Amino acid sequence: MSESVASLKEVCIDPTASVHPTAELSPGVEIGPFTVIGEGVRIGENTKVGAHVVIDKWTTIGKGNNIFQFVSIGAAPQDLGYKGQKTETVIGDGNTIREFVTIHRATTKDRLMTVCGNNNLFMNYVHVAHDCRIGDNVIMANSATLGGHVSIDDNAIVGGLVAVHQHVRIGAYCIIGGASAVSKDIPPYVMAVGNRARVYRLNAVGIRRQGFSREAIEEIKRSYDIIFRSAISTAEAVERLVAEMPDSVHAKRFAEFLKGSKRGIARERTKRKSELPEED
Repeated sequence: MSESVASLKEVCIDPTASVHPTAELSPGVEIGPFTVIGEGVRIGENTKVGAHVVIDKWTTIGKGNNIFQFVSIGAAPQDLGYKGQKTETVIGDGNTIREFVTIHRATTKDRLMTVCGNNNLFMNYVHVAHDCRIGDNVIMANSATLGGHVSIDDNAIVGGLVAVHQHVRIGAYCIIGGASAVSKDIPPYVMAVGNRARVYRLNAVGIRRQGFSREAIEEIKRSYDIIFRSAISTAEAVERLVAEMPDSVHAKRFAEFLKGSKRGIARERTKRKSELPEED
């Protein structure tokens, strides 16, 4: 009953806000002081938009998002070839977008759409550039920055002050350590860090926290060893994953990621003593 009542709430727009006549605001939307909502913007039920936010034209935002003050969504891409063509920014449901986050709309060079999925957390000063595609349950920590056309799969974590090169892919359930510079694709399930970022090991803690079974974890470990510790090429690793674990969804995820890599994948390296975590 409470959810039904909430969905029928009236739209609440602060008197100082500016909302374009073509914008569509669903029941329960709240628009804060001095916020600007542009042409053709659509905002889903019960999304809260804070003060001094700018949501530019052709942006679609889903239900139950919480957008904090000073955020900019849907601004024109930082691309010299863009001449004002109609492209979009699409954001799903249940996202938390903190202060000073910037998410730019797409260019005409890809799918005409910058996409962020559901239940993501974008911390302060995160930048999502044009044509990026972000899945669900992704965490981007403070000042993490994506170049254009970056893809991040579900349940990945990008640490603070990380810079990701354009067209890079970041796999599901992986974690990128803070202050890294990422210029190669980061496969699923791994930890990566450094300038340039290299793979260190499996993201064992993160995988366990996601509730993977012991059997699944063993499949992931075996896949990791085939890719990074078998002294074989990427193409050969894909063949072994398919041949040796044909029924494993995790081996399949690794194989499909490797086959789809255009920039090449980050390779494993041994930690230097100076890079080991400090003891508490």
